[in-house]
Parts: sequence; structure tokens; C-alpha cells
Amino acid sequence: MNTSVTGNKIAIVTGGSRGLGRNTVLHLARRGVDSVFTYRANQAEAAEVTRLAAEAGRKAIALQLDTGDTAQFDGFVGEVRKALAALGAERFDYLVNNAGTSHHAPIAETTEEDMDSLYRVHFKGVFFLTQKMLPLINDGGRIVNISSGLTRFSFPGSAPYASMKGAVEVLTRYLAKELGPRGIAVNTVAPGAVETDFSGGMVRDNPEINRRVAESTALGRPGLPDDIGPMIASLLMEDNRWVNAQRIEVSGGMLI
Repeated sequence: MNTSVTGNKIAIVTGGSRGLGRNTVLHLARRGVDSVFTYRANQAEAAEVTRLAAEAGRKAIALQLDTGDTAQFDGFVGEVRKALAALGAERFDYLVNNAGTSHHAPIAETTEEDMDSLYRVHFKGVFFLTQKMLPLINDGGRIVNISSGLTRFSFPGSAPYASMKGAVEVLTRYLAKELGPRGIAVNTVAPGAVETDFSGGMVRDNPEINRRVAESTALGRPGLPDDIGPMIASLLMEDNRWVNAQRIEVSGGMLI
């Protein structure tokens, strides 16, 4: 069922105002896809993404959302419906669960509140926002959940964060199984270390960490947003329709 007046594909991208989410929105725009994306607080950053998408000839509508606060989700669904109507549609085609926060502390020093915060954003939020979006996603659509290379390789101080991402990877397989009758493919993309402002710009701005990442990566450098966004966008395209229930690491060959 095509519920779009224009026939254009539409994506929902959480955390789309910065980093990998922003890059994904812009590469989707270059592929002719309109987006509704979320931002947590920085309206100016969100407005810039909308402007850049327009330069690429597509629409990108920014909606404020704290993905760690499930109490906002019902209201958010209403805002999504309005945004879809503005795009000439009743439903959307792609969901990218990208929004996230960083955390670095040894297991011995991680507090219960640290863990609860990570759980709310990285697992509970992903689970229930996806649930809320299911009535609005078209049959034959695509879902991508963003994980991390840290579910495969281990660095001290990353256990709580990586554990939540590991839970998302399991959730991805179950979503693929349960949504299969609707023709919806669900996959995980697991970036390696990327030069963004995530974790306070740790990989981008700390020369020692940057060097260590480069030395442990087969392609000899840390990742860039432009290494990840195009891959996510391409995974959503029809060429990859038979890729389902997979964890795809995009790390340049880190720690192989």
C-alpha cells in the first residue's frame, strides 16, 4: 500500500542533528529520501541539517525528542503524523534508531543511575519507540539499529554501554523474525571508532587515542561520518532488500 501522495520514500532518524545521524539524513537526501529526524536540545544544529537537506533537493523535518523518556513517545507519534502529512504521506518507509549517549567508567565505578540512564536511551527507548512506530511504517520497509564495534571487541570502561548495544543486537534479530510477515527487514550497523563529537570528541580530538585507533585498524585510520552515513543509507535501499537480521560492522577492519 502506497500512502504517499508523491511516492517519495521517507525515513525517521533519531539523533539526526549531529554526528552519524546527521550524515545519514544528508546521504538519504542525496538518494532522494525525505526525513523526519529528532534532536534532543540544539535547535540550531537541527535547522542546519534541514537547510543542507534542502540544498540536496529533499525535505528534512526536525522534531524535538528525548529518546530516553518514553513518556514523550505518544506525543511524538502525533508530531510524526503531522510531519508525514506535511510530506504528503500517511506512513514512512525507513526507521534508523541512532540516538545515543556515551559512557566511560570501569564496572567497579559504574553507578546504578549510570546504568539506568544507558538503559533508557540505548535499549528501552529503542524498543518502545520502534513499537510505537510499527503502525506507521509501510509493509516492505526497513529498520536499522545502530550498535557499536564494542560488542565484538572489549575496552575497559565500556562494559555498560556495550552491554546495552549487545541487547539491541539481539532485539534486531527478534524484530526481523516478528516483522518478516510484513516484509520489513531489520539489521544492525555497528560502527567502529569514528571522528565525531561523540564522547566529547575523544577519537577526533585526542591525538593519542586517534593514533591508537589508526594502528589497530586494517585501513590505517579512524572512521569518519562519511564512512558510515552512506553505508546506512545504502542498506535501506532496494539493492539490499535481501539483507536481514544481520550485524554489519563498519570499522575499517578494527582489531581483526
